[in-house]
Amino acid sequence: MGFTEAVRTVLKQKYATFSGRASRSEYWWFVLFYVLALFPIAILAGILAILFSGGLGAASPASFAVVAWLLFTLAILLPLISLQVRRFHDRNISGWWYLALVVLSFIPYVVLVTAPVTIVISMLPGTEGSNKFGADPPRPERSAEVFA
Repeated sequence: MGFTEAVRTVLKQKYATFSGRASRSEYWWFVLFYVLALFPIAILAGILAILFSGGLGAASPASFAVVAWLLFTLAILLPLISLQVRRFHDRNISGWWYLALVVLSFIPYVVLVTAPVTIVISMLPGTEGSNKFGADPPRPERSAEVFA
């Protein structure tokens, strides 16, 4: 799965789909999209800060950046959560474990454990063949002869 196909799949086809599985390529291409989308938001926030920083209240550039980032994150939050749950499903792990990791991360310093656990689970390959969450999603390794 390529970059545009992953973004299209997550945002259009599976916006709030918590069932099924998500391949590593789908997950990491969408994470790249999310990170790359934050750069124009930061530039836009900087421009808005320059345009509106003088006058009443004199808002700082940081406040514009935080508001822009918050609006974008709120718009993309549900697809991000559903994608992470489907990535857990690909590893044959219930999505409720992701909820448990998120809740535990609110305890001070526990996030130092929960964040790496989530990243490692997302990096590991999915189970081969079908599992209790569905059929094996298409793997990029099957069509990797192009890069060999």
